[in-house]
Order: sequence, then C-alpha cells, then structure tokens
Amino acid sequence: MKQVVVISGKGGTGKTTLTASLAALAKPSVLADCDVDAPDLHLILKPQVRQRGDYQGGEVAVIDQDLCTDCGLCREVCRFDAISEDYVVDPFACEGCGLCPRVCPVDAIEMVQERAGEWYISDTIYGPMVHAKLDVAQENSGKLVTVVRNFAKKVAQEKGLDCVVIDGPPGVGCPVISSITGVDLAIVVSEPTVSGIHDLERAVQIAGQFRVPVWVVVNKYDLNLEMTAEIERYCKESSLPLAAKLPFDEKVIDALVNEKPVVEFSDGPVTQEIRRLWSGLESFCHS
Repeated sequence: MKQVVVISGKGGTGKTTLTASLAALAKPSVLADCDVDAPDLHLILKPQVRQRGDYQGGEVAVIDQDLCTDCGLCREVCRFDAISEDYVVDPFACEGCGLCPRVCPVDAIEMVQERAGEWYISDTIYGPMVHAKLDVAQENSGKLVTVVRNFAKKVAQEKGLDCVVIDGPPGVGCPVISSITGVDLAIVVSEPTVSGIHDLERAVQIAGQFRVPVWVVVNKYDLNLEMTAEIERYCKESSLPLAAKLPFDEKVIDALVNEKPVVEFSDGPVTQEIRRLWSGLESFCHS
C-alpha cells in the first residue's frame, strides 16, 4: 500500500483542487482529508457519512461547586485567568496545565477530557473517504490528523486497496508533520511567486527531514514565467522532479462552482496535464 500526500507551504495554491482530481483518476482508492482545521475536500467529493465518532482532545479543569470552599487558591495560581470569581472554569481559556487540582485543599477540581472535534468514515463515488473537523478554538489538530490517517490505513487494508491519497494541510506546522510522517511520496504544490518559491523550499525541507521523496507541481505556471523558471532552476539544483506545470484555466473555477473535479468537468489543458501527472503517479503507486 502506497500513501501519497499533497501539501503546500501555504494555503490557496490549488492543493485540494489537485487532490480531488487525483482522487477521481485513482478510483477506487482511499481518500483522506487531513486539513482538519479547515476541511473542504468534501465540498467536491460529496461524501456520504456512514460512521462518525468524537475526537477527545486535551483536558480542562472542572470545579465541583458542592465541594468548593471558595478559598481562592486555584484563582491565585491560574496564570491563564480561566477561573471566574464564582469559581467556574472557562473551557476556552483553560490550557489544561493541571495545576489547580494540585493546590485545591478539598479536591474539588478534576481534569476531564474535552470533546475537540469529530471524525468521519464516508463513501464517495471514488472510494472510501476519511475526514474530520476540529471544533472551534480547539488545539491538537496534529493528533486528529493522526486519527484520520490511522483510519484511512485501516480502511485500505479492509478494502484491499493499495493507494491512499491524502489532502494535507497548508503550511509547515504540526498538522503537516502528522500528515507527512511515514508516507511514500509528497506532492508539493507551488505557485510562481516570490513567496511561492519560499514556501516550496520550506515544504521540501520538512519532507526531507522525514526522508519523504518529493514531486513538485507548479500551479498557474503561465501567469509568471520568470518565477516558474526560478522554480525549475530550484528543482534542478535540488534534484527534485518537476512532475507537472498546470496552466491557468478558468474551467477550474467553473468545475469548483459545479462541485466537480476538473478532470471530470473539462478536457482542457489543465486536465491533460493532471492526467499526465497521474500516469506517472499510478506507476509509482503500483511499483
């Protein structure tokens, strides 16, 4: 089984748009949306949820009002000002450090796990899809990404499917690290701008730290041929395959408006280049 993740050094590069098309070409395969902070792959693939569950995040303090003596020690030691004057803990302010139950003389405070999100296992016309949604103001999205990936791997094994296509989160933070660890290939989507090259370098560096091979895709390459040439030069100097150069095409926008992968909406130049990319990717997945 091969796991392929599509990432980018920043948001808005066309990562999810490309992932949706690869999902359409790779069917049947297991799909995983690991952008749990702001998932949007479901808008194109229209999954039908068949299983869901709560994701338990960090711990927060809870004060038992029947036991509390209003001594004030917990409020004195709480550096996050999470405990009100009437000794009620604000779950959004509490960082779960666990200091207040240690100083409480009557054991009126306990740490309890808090629901931080929800995960889903769904069906799409392209194959099973595992995705999740982190609740508002919650942290530990990297751990939720791990939950999604573990379920995706399990579903692939149960279904006998040999390819997992992962829509990774943007940036280079903890969720990206959770998405890229242990995969077989990272496709880094860049754009022909000065910041795009910088973001590409950051994403490649992260992949290199985990010894993950990288293919580079330049989206809307023809909007700035000078910067595209810079990316090509960087790839050559870094011995990175430039797997595809996707031209700007308004059909991509039309496909998104119609909630379809562009490869199923148009047979234009973008589709042709994505199909060429998939041809090489298919050989990699079955090697």
